[in-house]
Amino acid sequence: MDRIAFQFGYITIYWYSITMLLGVLLGGCLTYFELKRLKLDTKFFLDMIFYVIIFGFLGARIYYVLFNLDYYTNNLAEIIAIWNGGLAIHGAIIAGILTIILYCYFHKKKFLEMIRYLDTCSLGLILGQIIGRWGNFFNSEAHGGETTRAFLESLKIPNFIINGMTINGIIYHPTFLYESVLNLIGLIILLIVRKLKKLKIGMLLSIYLMWYSLVRFFIESMRTDSLMFYNLKMAQVISIFLFIVGLVSFILAFKYSNNYQKEEK
Repeated sequence: MDRIAFQFGYITIYWYSITMLLGVLLGGCLTYFELKRLKLDTKFFLDMIFYVIIFGFLGARIYYVLFNLDYYTNNLAEIIAIWNGGLAIHGAIIAGILTIILYCYFHKKKFLEMIRYLDTCSLGLILGQIIGRWGNFFNSEAHGGETTRAFLESLKIPNFIINGMTINGIIYHPTFLYESVLNLIGLIILLIVRKLKKLKIGMLLSIYLMWYSLVRFFIESMRTDSLMFYNLKMAQVISIFLFIVGLVSFILAFKYSNNYQKEEK
């Protein structure tokens, strides 16, 4: 799989970078139009998203580097080479949520308004993940263990993906694709749930956290390049933690939060 999309002299544009950019742009657009539908302050969002993107990328990179310190302490120049891969989505999620919370706090937004921004951003985030995972495909990374062409063909997986997952003559599970498809299902669920009459503020974010945590825990069990903490796959540990956070926040939203329709009147 050719990682390079375009090359102009000394300037090289990688498919990984393009997929990341598309994920951010389309995810941001979905969030923007959803905020307009909810009659929330879109100008505030556009000001905030600038910081969310910056700190989200920093969080994703720092998270990845921290769990690969043995390599990066001996290759310091590689720390900034994000076009080679190495953005951990859990780092982006945590940094992004914290940035939204702090930005809303310093701009004196009410608590429920802050949660509404988090709810809405969860739609754009999961769309960004759907698109961004394809960057792993072009980098021939984030794949599972060995499999066979016959098995992948039985799943109706296109030949170009099977060929892209054939590395040094060995065919691997396209776990990037499995995760992308499962996230697409998650996005559809969120888009349906957001229309429910009894939806309460905080539930969308909670459902996102629980859904993605289940997806990632399952996918991580198949991957061969997991970030490790001793003998534990770090993504599975974080997935358990975020699932619990999502479950607790869903229960709290169900018991104490306001309905969206009430807030929109």
